[in-house]
Amino acid sequence: MQRIKSFEIDHNVLVPGFYISREDGDVVTYDLRTRKPNAGDYMDNATMHSLEHMFATYVRNSEVSDKVVYFGPMGCQTGFYLLVRDLEPKEVFELTKKVLRQTIEHEGDVFGKSAIECGHYENLDIELAKKESRTYLEVLEKQENMEFTYPSK
Repeated sequence: MQRIKSFEIDHNVLVPGFYISREDGDVVTYDLRTRKPNAGDYMDNATMHSLEHMFATYVRNSEVSDKVVYFGPMGCQTGFYLLVRDLEPKEVFELTKKVLRQTIEHEGDVFGKSAIECGHYENLDIELAKKESRTYLEVLEKQENMEFTYPSK
């Protein structure tokens, strides 16, 4: 059986950052890696869930909403996947920073925090989403790899 692309990345050298994970035709999967894998520092479910609601809502209401295919958390609790079409990597990088800033500046509760809108609405906390956004934005503001390639050994 063929291994999936994400299993081919050496997670022991992977650090927080913004990476191009794969390209499938006009759809590009971005790896928004917020935590170092296998280092014991994982997002708890409430943090992942809260940032997922905020980021997904803001990015799907952005000027390029029609190019957004998907946004969601990684099961390993170390980041998120963002799938878009027909956008340059630097545009997606800047969009990601913009959405993180919007989340940090957001006034009010997490989007979709009701039993009608979400299957586990009690597990949403705006302060957790803001904290994770601040931490990840700091990483992106320092990122030097503008080719968005994964690190190698």
